[in-house]
Amino acid sequence: MVLTRARKRAIESQHPAPNKRRKQSHLNIPNEPARASAENTPLGNTPPGSEVEESDPVAYWIRESVWPYAYVKQDLNGDKMNRILAKVKSVASRKGSEPGSGSSDTGGQNNISYLLQLHGSFMETSELDIADESRDLCMALLDHEQKPPRESLFDDDIFQRTCRRVASRNEATVVRDILPLIVPSAEIFASRTPSLECLIESVNEVWSNSRPIHSRPQPDYSVGFKRKAFTEEQLNKMAPMIGDFIAGDRSLLMATSEMHFPFLTCEVKCGAEALEYADRQNAHNMTLAVRAIVELFRLVNRERELHLQILAFSISLDHRMVRIYGHYPVIDEAKAKIEYYRYLIRTFDITELNGRERWTAYRFTKNIYDVWVPIHFEKICSAINQIQPELYNPGTLAETGLSEVLESNQLSHSNVDVTSMRNGRTATPIARAAAKKRRRGR
Repeated sequence: MVLTRARKRAIESQHPAPNKRRKQSHLNIPNEPARASAENTPLGNTPPGSEVEESDPVAYWIRESVWPYAYVKQDLNGDKMNRILAKVKSVASRKGSEPGSGSSDTGGQNNISYLLQLHGSFMETSELDIADESRDLCMALLDHEQKPPRESLFDDDIFQRTCRRVASRNEATVVRDILPLIVPSAEIFASRTPSLECLIESVNEVWSNSRPIHSRPQPDYSVGFKRKAFTEEQLNKMAPMIGDFIAGDRSLLMATSEMHFPFLTCEVKCGAEALEYADRQNAHNMTLAVRAIVELFRLVNRERELHLQILAFSISLDHRMVRIYGHYPVIDEAKAKIEYYRYLIRTFDITELNGRERWTAYRFTKNIYDVWVPIHFEKICSAINQIQPELYNPGTLAETGLSEVLESNQLSHSNVDVTSMRNGRTATPIARAAAKKRRRGR
């Protein structure tokens, strides 16, 4: 009997071949049993105290297709150092070309919202909203007065002409003429404000040292902390988390090879759905930024301090519309679960009411630099200072696999005194070579 294709598909759907593999999407979508369990239990596992919970996690997994809840929770909480270690860049990658960035990957951007959700990042405000402290902070950053620059394209006599001119131009024109008046340069301010010398900015630069969810970000403008902002002791403590940044190792704490802990990104887009496109890129950018702070604080058991607290900002704009967001974590310690959300601070049209709001974003950004950055930086440094030296002892290094990372990362590039980190124990050959090289340079 000859089977038609339709009949054959119907039979196969009723009796699937036992060894036939389903085609899997390039997305990291959870398997069906885990996804079904996740609807009723945290992390897709049986809650503690359940009758079916198994003392033998392997036997439990064979029967239920998921790990026991207590086993997963122990894994999530017990290996904090390993989670935050830098990822070594392979030799082949170092010799090859750099992969494309998120800014130029148009096709990938269409799925980034869904991809972010799979990784616990949501382009919305959480049901818990934000902390009252963060809400008061946003109002203060909006309201505190700042002097606008003199003789700019936003001056009263040429503002309307400027808006008409850029309305039909491309993204590069908006970046050149409008962006500096919406998001002023941190480094230019730092040239006259010593307290801001800890900041470094990037303009259309790939975050080549980041560990992205999607393709690596390339924001039109971003700000973070430079390496010289930290003391030598702090850099030593962060060294295993940073890795060989010169060679391109990927770190949770870094954006570019010179920028640590980014906290502000700006994306400029023109054309149809411009701001939605920019919002998606900024959501990815700031998920990485907030994640860096969360993982650092998890390492010293202080993550509860960050719950519902705004830890980073983003600004999306086209030739006239501006959206300002704050980004924050929601930390559920009971379920060992961390999610990332955003909070819409302001959205406005700079051309409405004869340009009454044209300096709003400029004032907000300047207040971030002057008011928020010192507090934020002090908080980061306090967490770094609490990293315990025991994490770098040989026994702990062997348990977490950190010893291999220290060797392969060649931490001499990071100015790390491995000998002092190991409390006087025998240094590695890399450390001895680095020390010998330093003595020759004296």
